[in-house]
Amino acid sequence: MRKSLNETEAFRAAQAKKDSAPPKLPVLEVFRTSWREVLIAFGTRMAENISFYLIATFSVTWITEHLKLSKSFGLDAVMVGAAIETVLIPVFGALSDRIGRRPVYLVGAIGIGIWTPIFFALVDQKSYPLAVLAITVALAFHGLMYGPQAAFFAEMFPTGVRYSGASIGYQVASIAAGAPAPLIAVAILEHNGGKTVWWLTLYMGLASVLTIVALYFARETRSVSMAGQTTAETAEELHDAVR
Repeated sequence: MRKSLNETEAFRAAQAKKDSAPPKLPVLEVFRTSWREVLIAFGTRMAENISFYLIATFSVTWITEHLKLSKSFGLDAVMVGAAIETVLIPVFGALSDRIGRRPVYLVGAIGIGIWTPIFFALVDQKSYPLAVLAITVALAFHGLMYGPQAAFFAEMFPTGVRYSGASIGYQVASIAAGAPAPLIAVAILEHNGGKTVWWLTLYMGLASVLTIVALYFARETRSVSMAGQTTAETAEELHDAVR
């Protein structure tokens, strides 16, 4: 399906210019010229990816195995929260178009770190309305990060390595952060009993800190032009921003 899609106008324009043509080996080029952006993309996904799997997946395990409630209790609560987040994601994306990617993303990263102990406190009441509230707010914080993410990552990289750079930062983080998150959470539950919430709060808090640090080093990309930006231009802009 992806092979059948047309290239973007910016990429086609870059191909037509000899001085800014995309590299033949963009994977190598992105690590040579845009490794900082790859690390930033990786870091910004920590809180977003881990929080989603803790809320959408592990919360059902917590509700059924620890609280001894029915699976439908957890699944229904997650479904309600997910439906609301589906509406919020484009809203938060549009908000990032107005005020910037970083501030919207930052609110989500800070919010989910603070909300995690509150989330478990509400779910532990074994009240369906409180569980829905806990999950919905948690997924809303996730939506604040996920809404601007696609544009944010694409805007980090120059035309010639945009696909490779955004994909590497996104997918490596999925493997390192999201994939093991439910397994780590279940292992914590099995080995720590009553201290599980404390450990999961610490786990989510560390992920939030990593994302906040990555956002600190990220440049605001809301006004970045996607048309024909070369690797050298992006490297120079990042160097000036860091300096």
